[in-house]
Formats: sequence, structure tokens, C-alpha cells
Amino acid sequence: MSRLRLALTGDSFITQRLPQQSDRMAKLQAVFASADARFTNLETTIHNFNVHASAVSGGTWAAARPAVLTDLRWLGFNLITWANNHTLDYGHQGLLETYEHIENAGLVHAGVGRHLAEAAKPRYLDTVNGRVAIIGVNSTGHDWHVAGEQRPDMIGRPGVNPLRFDTIHKLSQDDLTTLKSIIAKTDVNAARRLNEEEGFSRAVEGLFRIDQLSFTVGDPGTVTRMHEEDARRLARSIHEAVRQADVVVVSHHAHEMKGTDKSKPADFIPQFARFCIDEGAHVYVGHGPHILRGIEIYRGCPIFYSLGNFIFQNDTVEKQPQEFYRKYGLGLECTPADAYDARESVGVRGLHTDPRVFESVIPLVQMEQGMVKSIQLYPVTLGFGLPRWQRGRPELAPSVQSRIILEQLEELSAGYGTVFRMEEGVGVIKL
Repeated sequence: MSRLRLALTGDSFITQRLPQQSDRMAKLQAVFASADARFTNLETTIHNFNVHASAVSGGTWAAARPAVLTDLRWLGFNLITWANNHTLDYGHQGLLETYEHIENAGLVHAGVGRHLAEAAKPRYLDTVNGRVAIIGVNSTGHDWHVAGEQRPDMIGRPGVNPLRFDTIHKLSQDDLTTLKSIIAKTDVNAARRLNEEEGFSRAVEGLFRIDQLSFTVGDPGTVTRMHEEDARRLARSIHEAVRQADVVVVSHHAHEMKGTDKSKPADFIPQFARFCIDEGAHVYVGHGPHILRGIEIYRGCPIFYSLGNFIFQNDTVEKQPQEFYRKYGLGLECTPADAYDARESVGVRGLHTDPRVFESVIPLVQMEQGMVKSIQLYPVTLGFGLPRWQRGRPELAPSVQSRIILEQLEELSAGYGTVFRMEEGVGVIKL
């Protein structure tokens, strides 16, 4: 490999066709055309609504008809992951249906499989300028979303390639003593105590557990750490990819935040991102919180903590199961428009009210001889404030908004020591 370019985006929550005749789409297409590998995270299931919806979802029951994959291919994408909190909105049947449609579309995809080994393995894109490996990982979702391991005598379970995490809440000794005293007066912990007494589970020294919550003595606050078993499995995937490709990209879907600030990743996310680079990956690309997070250059490799949304059409899904309507007190006679109206009227802090949800960047990463040389950041807007059937489609941001997006991203990245240069509406990071 001499010179190879990667174009990266965040989540593509695509549920409607893209207007291929649009000049705005053509300009995006031109940006992608300058890259060898063009990546997005597909945050919807793909089928013709011929599968059963799960009882719970990742929020909206995300689904689109197979034709949207044609539009993603037309725009230029050739590399995707789809391990996220919506992967099993339509259960295992919906996952398998999506798998087949992605395969038929000819997209290189990773992060989801018919069993854990398939979900965890790297997938490869061969280009004229080199080979790119992609590994997909998800941290946000339900326990039953995790793919199951194959056994010689038992088939595996379809699902996502997980990176779970441990959460520890720290309290002063006095506060922890008070908490223990309060819990002892109730039956909140009865099942856990019985399981420990009967040997089905064991107490962990230094931790006080209440159901799934863990407390210990320390400076008050909450910390998260990546699950060691998952990290070892992911390291094996990276080591495999390093030996089989010129460039290794790890895609990680994680909504988790530090406190209540969506722009700050939970502790385990930087821990995992740097771990990926230490194990040999060249690029870490994050997504999930629906907004941009900062960029870190670690050991000469870019860590994009979140690229936000590239396409966000979560309020034009063609159909929703009755569970969605029930959340807003609606009956069987209601339509999707009724449900989306109801969701928007619940409060003033929905995703559709946050301009950050409709701003992003497309990084173009220039690789030479296996090393990152430069990164160009193309600002993108998604039509904040437009009617819901129009918003969510990407276009290159106009000059004034480009500068605002890049300045905000530079501020988010300042804590990592990352410095931008502005060149004609494009952010530039030189390594």
C-alpha cells in the first residue's frame, strides 16, 4: 500500500429513499468518490415488514425497505457495520433478513452474525490501493442482543459483537454504611443474598451490590471499565486483521456518556479506543449518541469518539408496532403520523429539537505506508428545523455553518490536544 484514503461517517438511520437527482447529493457523492474505502454505520433493520417486531426496541422500531441499500451504494458506501441498539428491533428473524439483504447488496459488513464467531470476525474490503479490515462492536442494547457462541453440539445465537462494561459507583465510607443500613431494612437484595448463600453467585470483596448495581468506597462518583473478556476477544480480532490487511478500522456504537453530558464519552470508551490502537488498529470510529464528540490523535492514529449522524430519518419509519403507539396512549386506529406527532408533543427536549443532532463531519483520512498523514473534515448538515419528511438528509454545510461546526468540534477536541486548521470551509489535521 502506498496511498489509501478512508471516508468515514457516523450513523445512517436511513428509512426513506435518497433523491439521487439532487445537486446536494451529487456534491456528497464527489467527496466519497475521492476515497478508496467509504464507511457508515447502518442503524436500521432491512426487510419488507414481513417479520415480527420485538417487544422492546432501541427507541424507535427502526426498519427500512431493501431499496435504501441501493441508495447507500449509489452515494458511494462500500463498507458498513450494523451492530447497534436497533439491530434486533425485529428479533432474530429481522436480523437474519437484514443480513441477507446486505449480502445481496454486495456491501462489506461487520459486527453482526449468525453466531458470535461470525459477528466478531474482521471483514475485508479490497481496493486498488490496499486492503481495509473492519471490525464492528456494540455497547448499547439489551443482554439478549449479544451473539451466542457455537458449540460442537449446539448452534450459536444470532446477535451483535459486544463490548460490555462494568459500572462502579463510589461513595464515602459513611454514605456506604448508610446505604447498607437502608437496604437491610427491605427485601431489595433478598434474591442476591439467597443466591450467595446457596452458592449460585459469589460476593466480590470490596463491592456492595444491589441487584445489578455495584458500590464501593472511594471519591464520590461513577466509573466504567470495559469488560475484560470482551476486550480479549476483540484484541484477537484486531490481531487477525493486522496480519491480513493494510489498514484496520474498529467501529464502536456506544450511547454511554459521562454524567449527563452527551458530548463526553463514558470512561470505558476512551479506555477501549486506546486499547484498540495499542493492539494494532489504525482508526477508531465511534457513533451512537447522535451528536459529535471530540477527536483524539493517539500514537499517531485518529480516535473519532463520535461522528454523530450522517442520515437521521427516525420519524419517517413506514410502520411501527402497537408497542410504539401504546407509549403515547394511542390505539389501533392511529397512524404513524399520529404517533410521531404525539412523540414530538411529549416535551421540548426530543432529538428533533437539538441542532447538534443534525450536524456532523465526514473525515477523509489519508494513509501512506500504513501511517495516517492527514485528516480533512467536511462539515455536514441534516436540515434542522425542516418538516420531518425533509430533515435527516445530509448535505455539505454552507460556509458560515461549516465554520461553526468545525469550531465546536475543535472545542470538543481541545481536551485531547487536537488542533485544527481551517482551509476553505474544511478542517485539516496534520500528523
